Amino acid sequence: MTAKTKTSGVDRREFLRATAIVGGGLLLASYLEPITAIASIAPVTPSDSSLNAFIRITPDGIVTIISKNPETGQGVKTMLPMLIAEELDVDWKNVRVEQASLDTKQYTQQFAGGSTATPNNWLPMRRAGAAGRAMLVSAAATAWGVPASECDTEKGVVRHRASNRSVSYGAIATSAASVPAPDLATVPLRDPKTFTIVGTRVRGVDNHAIVTGKPMYGIDVTMPGMLYATFAKSPVFGGKVVSANLAEVKGQPGVRHAFVVEGGTALNGLLGGVAIVADSWWLANKARRTLKVTWNEGATTAQSSASFATQAAALATQTPQRALRTDGDANAALGGAVKVVRAAYYYPFIAHAPLEPQNCTAHYRDGKLEIWAPSQTPEPGRGLVARTLGMKEDDITVHIVRAGGGFGRRLSNDYMVEAAWIAKETGVPVKLLWTREDDMQHDFYRPAGFHNLTGAVDEAGQLVAWQNHFVSFGEGQNFAPSAGISPTEFPASFVPNYSLAASVMPIGVPTGALRAPGSNGIAFAAQSFIDELSHAAGRDPLRFRLDLLSNGPGLTKARAALNAVAEKAAPDVRPAAPTFDGDRMRAVLELVAQRSGWGMRTLPRGTGMGVAFHFSHRGYFAEVVQASVSRAGKLKVEKVWAVGDVGSEIINPSNAENQSQGAVLDGLAQALAQEITIERGRTVQSNFHDFQLLRHVQAVPVDVHFLKSTFPPTGLGEPALPPVIPALCNAIFAATGKRVRSLPLSKQDLKWG
Repeated sequence: MTAKTKTSGVDRREFLRATAIVGGGLLLASYLEPITAIASIAPVTPSDSSLNAFIRITPDGIVTIISKNPETGQGVKTMLPMLIAEELDVDWKNVRVEQASLDTKQYTQQFAGGSTATPNNWLPMRRAGAAGRAMLVSAAATAWGVPASECDTEKGVVRHRASNRSVSYGAIATSAASVPAPDLATVPLRDPKTFTIVGTRVRGVDNHAIVTGKPMYGIDVTMPGMLYATFAKSPVFGGKVVSANLAEVKGQPGVRHAFVVEGGTALNGLLGGVAIVADSWWLANKARRTLKVTWNEGATTAQSSASFATQAAALATQTPQRALRTDGDANAALGGAVKVVRAAYYYPFIAHAPLEPQNCTAHYRDGKLEIWAPSQTPEPGRGLVARTLGMKEDDITVHIVRAGGGFGRRLSNDYMVEAAWIAKETGVPVKLLWTREDDMQHDFYRPAGFHNLTGAVDEAGQLVAWQNHFVSFGEGQNFAPSAGISPTEFPASFVPNYSLAASVMPIGVPTGALRAPGSNGIAFAAQSFIDELSHAAGRDPLRFRLDLLSNGPGLTKARAALNAVAEKAAPDVRPAAPTFDGDRMRAVLELVAQRSGWGMRTLPRGTGMGVAFHFSHRGYFAEVVQASVSRAGKLKVEKVWAVGDVGSEIINPSNAENQSQGAVLDGLAQALAQEITIERGRTVQSNFHDFQLLRHVQAVPVDVHFLKSTFPPTGLGEPALPPVIPALCNAIFAATGKRVRSLPLSKQDLKWG
């Protein structure tokens, strides 16, 4: 097995299988050998292999493509089949898409997160489609007694133009099932210039069903004999049940079961609580209102947002617990600088707040468990259930159901294991549905962060020193989930004297990944502080950034390494740069300046434009916000311009624009009013009245443009979000002269004049 350069550092040989299906037609399966120590030294038999994609062609010419990844609103259920259909060369109107269930013996990488669906599947999906096309061509050529090289395809038809013969895929599909499958690693792919599906606006395959109210989501699952459950947990994270008035609860109308779940200590597993199961969810929730529980709340009750802030302030004045990166001598550079700027930035805990609360349906019978879950990570979810219930994973079937938003919340599977436990206890089909309050107060929150920054510019207005003492959460050398910062985070390697250090404090509040994890807070601090430094230098904020991207000492090395990789690969399959590339960011920054008319607009007093950029999840985005602030301090965001470089192809421009606009609006919502506060170890906020999503009137125009580069496509669910938050705050400064160093903006006094 030949190794190739990939982000993972490991490659696997791909191969194809074909079989005829009952009634005629072709079933294609694209396989990947599993990555194991044994696989690297021993032959892998087909039975050991994993399915990556299914293509089913029936005699009527209908092509059914199985979408293996969970759909959470990011459009993957449409995008991945588009790649297959493009290389297969079929008419999109003849394509049908089906959602796969979890099947680790047949599929790989069945998850949604990290904007990885595109980079992980760009080549595998295309190769599967191209191999299928090659087999159909071969079957037709054999039937006609002509060389396959003389045949071509067009929208589901094989043609031999020299003899004016043609045959539909449906008519030749059964014969193609006996054709030896080509090597997926070498199968020819279409020139992107000839694409007819990729790069076109394709409606989501579920759009019509969604807008007509068809049951598509986890919350819609029903089955005969199903009961409904609620699960009450301690308001303090990790608390245990001491006692509960179960007899009274069981006496409520429609209640079938009420029992204590002991649970464990892992915050992302099965925690202690009380399950109530009834004939309807309304009855279960009504009975829950009579529930009285005495809790052993545990040590987390001593924690609060206020105590975290006090600890962080104390840690900021002390020597950092550990250094993450040191370039040059920042202290010496600060001592000799013309201007030094110091600032402390803070961003709060934030909830995911998907519109569909957490839910899961489960049925346990005869030692087997069947689950319907809107999970972003169904395989780890199945593993969690198996460990907790003492079952074999092979005895658990997980059906992937469309999720009404994920944003990272459904990377954790606590709701899945709760439903599974309740189903096993009752022995009947059970749908567990959380209330909005459950969802808000038992989340895995975006961690708060404290950045203590010092920077300096020289006489020429160049950034010469940068220090950051980052205070976050964790234990010892480990950050809490999603609470860390990378030593490569910009402006690392672009400032000659750079220092990044960290201190952490323990936390009992669950934290986790929220859309553009890490980046959604770090960009606010870094890009706002860069803005401060540009003004200290007396320079235009955009020009200051362009010079920083051009003059960074790490750029030459990064460019050389990137070019070395590029020279060894064709442009269309070149690996995406795993590290920040200043040239790519400079290009999007220049384009967003042009599209927004940066420096060319005459704005009234109280109106300003702010700019920011960020590299997140392989995506390069620069954004400009125009905002106005009345003298009384009323803020109005007027428009956002966003330019992104996510590679050589925008697979579905309609969905790409939707994802980018949604990310920008999501970021605005975070900046404007979103905050989770902790008091006595419990969450204060409970619903949308005190954790506000963006209102329609606040949904401003977002101009999105993509700058195509020579790199393969990467994901779009996350990278457009981080820059809008600092760009907005920088626009506020331009409008009022007031610098925003903490969020949310609803807590800031923006009055001016």
